[in-house]
Amino acid sequence: MLLDKFGQNAQRVEDSVLIGCSEQQEAWFALDLGLDNSSSISASQKSDMETELKGSFTGMRKALFQLNKKDAFLMFTAQALLRWHDAHQFCSKSGQPTKKNMAGSKRVCPSNNIIYYPQMAPVVIILVSDGTRCLLARQSSFPKGLYSALSGFCDIGESLEETIRREVAEEVGLEVEKLQYAASQHWPFPDSSLMIACHATVKPGQTEIQVNLRELEAAAWFSHDEVASAFRRKGPYTQQQNGTFPFWLPPKVTITHWLIKEWVEKQTCSSLPA
Repeated sequence: MLLDKFGQNAQRVEDSVLIGCSEQQEAWFALDLGLDNSSSISASQKSDMETELKGSFTGMRKALFQLNKKDAFLMFTAQALLRWHDAHQFCSKSGQPTKKNMAGSKRVCPSNNIIYYPQMAPVVIILVSDGTRCLLARQSSFPKGLYSALSGFCDIGESLEETIRREVAEEVGLEVEKLQYAASQHWPFPDSSLMIACHATVKPGQTEIQVNLRELEAAAWFSHDEVASAFRRKGPYTQQQNGTFPFWLPPKVTITHWLIKEWVEKQTCSSLPA
């Protein structure tokens, strides 16, 4: 109905993908409206859509700070699936167009019946600790003041443990002594990834950081109090009078936020008297 109202081909509904179901077993689908393509939708049509849908369009990364966890994960699934379908419209062997199934869970090449399934790249998220402090870093592309845990893609042939040790050594020059799996999360940026969060401890007395400036802009050790204060701080994280930006952490919807918070809570519990 909406597509027809705004002069688009109603057959585009067939391009939608299933992203979940409500508690009442009502199916939820996602469809790319093509707002990034200025030739297909004008600014006035975009405005009319916002009025009709009683909302406003915004960038997905910005939306992370506005959505609750449930809606954010629906958005992640939609973004990842729609992007994957857009990039896999042809068979890599025959060159022929592939066809999407109704739910959008796969594509099939009619000429040879090869089935293509959406894939995720494994990425490790590593919170390094020396026992009383945690190591956080930032890239030049990060918003000012934002620090996060270390991260990196798994290379072909590597185990998670090998990836963690390699990434920590490459980015900050430290040797991991112990590591522990924490949790995982699907992440749609820049392409669909499976974020695997882990805690890592470095060897005692070997805490001198050697920042790889080709990978990072900065890295530093932060105390429990510094990190706990950052969690209590409320945005917006704007430039201060002295020209600096406040130290802040990734948004709540990210697994990195949860990983750092878990470390803070464990430190708090260990400091309490028995």
